[in-house]
Amino acid sequence: MLPVVLAGLALASPAWAQGARTAAGEGDLAVFKKACSGCHKWHGGGGGGYGGEALSLRKTQLDKDQVAEVVRCGRPGTGMPYHLRGAYDSVKCYDSLKADMAGNMPPETAVFLRPAEIEAVATYVVTQLKGKGEPTFEECTAFFGTTSRACDVYRKKEGSDAPTVSH
Repeated sequence: MLPVVLAGLALASPAWAQGARTAAGEGDLAVFKKACSGCHKWHGGGGGGYGGEALSLRKTQLDKDQVAEVVRCGRPGTGMPYHLRGAYDSVKCYDSLKADMAGNMPPETAVFLRPAEIEAVATYVVTQLKGKGEPTFEECTAFFGTTSRACDVYRKKEGSDAPTVSH
């Protein structure tokens, strides 16, 4: 009976249905924060992180499927970890298992992702980061929220007249 009630709510309330779609987009960001921002930074520009020198996702030429593959399988011979549980064990990556990798095995992540989360990261990278120039105040507040002081440097850089939030 619950599925019928929920289906009825979705049909009767376009605002509720819109909220579900918005939450999914916010979910893409949440997964990126959890699994990627430690190395690739909040803005996806890369640089030094605990895993070494992460590449810029803003400058990537990879498409969504290729980004998803890198998230699933990491990058052999680099510090980019694989995020799919079972990668190189029960799931072949780049047509290889651990025994085939010799010294090129990518590191195991501290944060395994489910397939839907891997797709969410890939979507976030290609829709929100790929092809973007320098990080902006708007992007910063979308990541940290409007009350964060972390974005003040971008407000000043852009000459924004937006008020500084005091704490």
